[in-house]
Amino acid sequence: MVLETNQPEQFLTKYELRQKLQTVLEKISLQDLPVDLQKFDCVLTRSQNLIDTSCELDIGEGEYLQWYAVRLEK
Repeated sequence: MVLETNQPEQFLTKYELRQKLQTVLEKISLQDLPVDLQKFDCVLTRSQNLIDTSCELDIGEGEYLQWYAVRLEK
């Protein structure tokens, strides 16, 4: 599940989440990224690292992007 400023909650697959994170990361300058992400050379690696190690990304003052793994049962 993805929570984003002024947006309804979204259910995304892991692939869709990685795509969304890549799009967001491309808009953030390197010096504004968290220090642990600055060491990675490409956006794909940064987005995968975020999925593996975190559940939120600071995208600016008063804005947020958070994601959580959820299990949906039929």
